[in-house]
Amino acid sequence: MMALVDTPVWSLLLRRAEKNLNPEQRVARIELIELIREDRTQIIGPIRQELLSGLRSEGQFNNLRNHLAAFDDVPLATEDYEEAARASKKCRAPGVAGSSIDFLICAVALKHRWPIFTTDRDFTVYARHLPLNLHVPRLT
Repeated sequence: MMALVDTPVWSLLLRRAEKNLNPEQRVARIELIELIREDRTQIIGPIRQELLSGLRSEGQFNNLRNHLAAFDDVPLATEDYEEAARASKKCRAPGVAGSSIDFLICAVALKHRWPIFTTDRDFTVYARHLPLNLHVPRLT
């Protein structure tokens, strides 16, 4: 099964030195490497944008952009944005706030029935209100 990989997990592999990772982050990094080898990763444009934003130098930007070029963005449609708004509304009703990109990730994952692979604890909260599946690394 495919997994929609969120920004913080991609960052563990593409933007952070392995020596600076804690044990949980190392497990997530290894899992992402395995998912890539198995051709099971999915990415959307807003995640790509988050990864490329904030890099200090043009060289870092170009290097990361070149690494990400191996991964095609899942095409997004108007309905995905509408479902993201619906997901936001469902979470806001009981007092759960989140970012537009987080809810877009939720909408795309739900549409394709993909688990979300993230280290962002907010998705655990969203999953209490949305029928999300979260990818759990196999090494845990």
